[in-house]
Amino acid sequence: MTSPLSSPASPLSEVRWTPRLWGTLLVLCAAMFLDALDVSMVGVALPSIGSDLDLSTSTLQWIVSGYILGYGGLLLLGGRTADLLGRRQVFLVALAVFALASLLGGLVDSGPLLIASRFIKGLSAAFTAPAGLSIITTTFPEGPLRNRALSIYTTCAATGFSMGLVLSGLLTEASWRLTMLLPAPIALIALLAGLKLLPRSEREKGHTGYDIPGAVLGTASMLLLVFTVVQAPEVGWASARTLLSFLAVAALLTVFVLVERRSAGPLIRLGVLRSGSQIRAQLGAMTFFGSYVGFQFLATLYMQTLLGWSALHTALAFLPAGALVALSSTKVGSIVDRFGTPRLIAVGFALMVVGYALFLRVDLDPVYAAVILPSMLLIGAACALVFPSLNIQATNGVEDHEQGMVSGLLNTSVQVGGAIFLAVVTAVVTAGTPADPTPQAVLDSYRPGLTVVTGIAALGLLITLTGLRARRAGQSVVIAQSTEPTKSTLEEANAERVPVRD
Repeated sequence: MTSPLSSPASPLSEVRWTPRLWGTLLVLCAAMFLDALDVSMVGVALPSIGSDLDLSTSTLQWIVSGYILGYGGLLLLGGRTADLLGRRQVFLVALAVFALASLLGGLVDSGPLLIASRFIKGLSAAFTAPAGLSIITTTFPEGPLRNRALSIYTTCAATGFSMGLVLSGLLTEASWRLTMLLPAPIALIALLAGLKLLPRSEREKGHTGYDIPGAVLGTASMLLLVFTVVQAPEVGWASARTLLSFLAVAALLTVFVLVERRSAGPLIRLGVLRSGSQIRAQLGAMTFFGSYVGFQFLATLYMQTLLGWSALHTALAFLPAGALVALSSTKVGSIVDRFGTPRLIAVGFALMVVGYALFLRVDLDPVYAAVILPSMLLIGAACALVFPSLNIQATNGVEDHEQGMVSGLLNTSVQVGGAIFLAVVTAVVTAGTPADPTPQAVLDSYRPGLTVVTGIAALGLLITLTGLRARRAGQSVVIAQSTEPTKSTLEEANAERVPVRD
């Protein structure tokens, strides 16, 4: 059900940020915060988990990969389920499951049970993420109000990630179990607040049934794709197992597309992808998150393995980027209103490319203020501009009954992009690992990976620039068709100053 706030006829001047509206946004931000917090905290705790539970390195990998598998594999289904069964209901049920899985993860005494709890948490996040984003886009009307809400919402991801790094360094000193248990009470508080504050939503009316074949094929293809990419660095990219898995993914996706084209109520309406701005948003999300995950992976190895920094020291090195994103949360929405999403995404990707390239200068005796800090600040500024702008661009111009679907698609692009590009970066670094692992040789093996990360961000910039060229061409046509430019014509010619759809 669409909130009265989402009516196009409602003047923005009549919409007020009431305490209830702030409360709704706060609940949704809490879920996004928890997703990012959970991902960043577990990485630092892995050595302690392995020592306490006597787990091998390959088993430890699945504590991280299990979450990614559940999250990335089920996002498409989670997004469409929110549209069909009601966003509020899906969000609250999934949040309750997340809280229980967090509690389970902190109490188990075996590796398989811990991995199972992580998979369940990823599964629940696959439903809370698209449901939460679609609640925002159907509660706040398109334009300045939604832009501000989305900028605050997406900022919570960076804040949660940054705080997770710091908190994990502190909590792991006492017990790794605290890193698993911490999300449980936060999720419970958000659940209780959500029961009272979240707007009621109805199931989609008039839909022609559930696309069971599409749901099975879409979920299976995403699960297999993420699983294959995660395992490829270990079993080999050219191994028969990897190649056959990719072939199976291609076959499943082909059948999925055929089913969706014939389905009366598809899991993904393929017509959505005819929009150039939508495609650029999805590809931008893949390259944005993929480059950042690869960078964070290499930078963490560099700081802890080569420089000998503690987990807390490493977390504090990343903190300026997260702090910059958090401090800019209230400003990004108004900047989007003025300049539009394509320009901000392009500027953000440009800053990201420069930040990654600057980090290539690191050595075994770095000067933090001269090399690492500028990189972190540039990357933080890039994240502040790109992430909210991608969310705004992907959801603008989409009907309310498809917001969950588009939100699930965007989050899938983020997770799949992260999994694929991290695997590529890992493979590049592994291929260059020296036989004699001296510190300088290891650092030299990291540089090709950092170069790949920079190239991924540059690819995202090129994709964004194609949108700017298309927009300028469209404006030229508008101006040429008018012999006497009127005020309305000139406003159309300057349409790129506000978020628009192709």
